[in-house]
Amino acid sequence: MSHHNHDGHHSHDHDHDHDDQVFVVTDENGAEHEMVMVYTFETQGQAYAVLLDRNDPEADGVIFRIEEEDDDAYLASIESDEEWDRVVEIYNEIVARETTD
Repeated sequence: MSHHNHDGHHSHDHDHDHDDQVFVVTDENGAEHEMVMVYTFETQGQAYAVLLDRNDPEADGVIFRIEEEDDDAYLASIESDEEWDRVVEIYNEIVARETTD
């Protein structure tokens, strides 16, 4: 039996069929977007989530930090350009590794 391992690609611990985790994210213009978490990864001990706009799948994914507080996980925007650049670079490497499979 061949195992095709996509690290964390669908790491949902619940048994809903096609019931993606949807987050409502409000952009800087106050418009709400339904975002679906498509990927999570970790670097330097910090977890990140990649979200896509459910109604605009062609749009670029947005990366958020996963912050944990008292067993609650929530998404936080990445404020620093330095952190953003580092995270995007890591994410691009992950994507490149998976597509050259």
